[in-house]
Amino acid sequence: MAVPKRKVSKARRDKRRASNFKAYAPNLVECPQCHEPKLPHRVCGSCGYYKNREVIEVE
Repeated sequence: MAVPKRKVSKARRDKRRASNFKAYAPNLVECPQCHEPKLPHRVCGSCGYYKNREVIEVE
């Protein structure tokens, strides 16, 4: 079996592990009430509706 010849430093190890982290844009959907972009399965911030019901009151 293959055995490492030298110790892998913490910096080298962490650099390799960090390459899997990627930032991604949030998945936005259109609100059926006010047609503003919102996160799916969340109350709309501009109109306060969720599943065609007013959940919070927005000024």
